Amino acid sequence: MFYFLAMLALTDLSMGLSTVHTVLGILWRFIQQVSLDSCIAQSYFIHALSLMESSVLLAMCFDRYIAICNPLRYSSILTDEKIMRIGIAVLGRSSLLIAPAIIRLKFLNYCRPHILSHSFCLHQDLLRMACSDIRFNSIYALALVIGTLLLDAVLILVSYVMILHTVLGIASREERIKSLQTCVSHICAVLVFYVPIIGLTVVHRFGKHLSPLVHVLMGNIYILLPPLMNPIIYGIKTQQIRRRIQSWLYLKGT
Repeated sequence: MFYFLAMLALTDLSMGLSTVHTVLGILWRFIQQVSLDSCIAQSYFIHALSLMESSVLLAMCFDRYIAICNPLRYSSILTDEKIMRIGIAVLGRSSLLIAPAIIRLKFLNYCRPHILSHSFCLHQDLLRMACSDIRFNSIYALALVIGTLLLDAVLILVSYVMILHTVLGIASREERIKSLQTCVSHICAVLVFYVPIIGLTVVHRFGKHLSPLVHVLMGNIYILLPPLMNPIIYGIKTQQIRRRIQSWLYLKGT
């Protein structure tokens, strides 16, 4: 579990580092424009890290499934070697699958007003400014969302249905509650990630008539909420992390 938490923390930290310079620059009014290459690079990191976070959440769900549904084989199934393979698969999946659509952006012509909807660069924004044929990017992006984010969400849902079925089969009420409590943090992390990304997708698809403020607000929530909330969620619910924070604060106080 702590290996997966480290992956999640690294993903959230990378997302913040890839966007903080433009977000703060626009808020503090010392950045008015960004070059095309920088915008494409930022778009790559944002979308790749979103795929990575979804993959890590799926891996954490698999961890909870094994821990509850097959606890006696937990150590033999999730060995250090297998966790390393999962980490490499997560990194390869997120970094390689998004690359074709992002590389294609470099070869498009941009003749429409160069005004971004957010304080950072997204694939959708760059397509909106392009006057070239964008069918490949549109179809590929839709297929990627369905084959990764949507598939991950369905697999997480199926896993929790199986977990719930196993928990309800436990005779002791205390044991049922204890088993479910181990999943609370992960469920909160899933909601914190998927609710903003679904909201942003809906706003992009169906909210073109809405105020630009709504687009900016949803975009910043999508980028900032998971890195902000995940440390709080796991810091409160994970006993070892909570004890370490308390001891660190105690040492600072003395």
